[in-house]
Amino acid sequence: QVQLVESGGGLVQPGGSLRLSCTASGIMFRIYVMAWYRQAPGKQRELVATITSGGSTDYADSVKGRFTISRDNAKNTVYLQMNSLKPEDTAVYYCKPWGTGYWGQGTQVTVSP
Repeated sequence: QVQLVESGGGLVQPGGSLRLSCTASGIMFRIYVMAWYRQAPGKQRELVATITSGGSTDYADSVKGRFTISRDNAKNTVYLQMNSLKPEDTAVYYCKPWGTGYWGQGTQVTVSP
């Protein structure tokens, strides 16, 4: 059974930082491209960042230069370091193995004064 458990969300002021984690089980984590998505209230879920098994990364234009995706294959975990947070980053953040239909429960990030 595949499980994806996201954590690390919370309430932060604009300009602050958070580090999200997503630990996977039930899949051969190391072979998958891993992705972070987010969904803001009333909006469609959007792709934020991806990382290949070899560590190559890609980012949505809206987060380039502020967010960093990384992974630890030994821990079956993917991370999202979020710096210089803006109110428009407020959303539920999800991780997902690329090309699968597996989703975790998400972690809420709220950026507000």
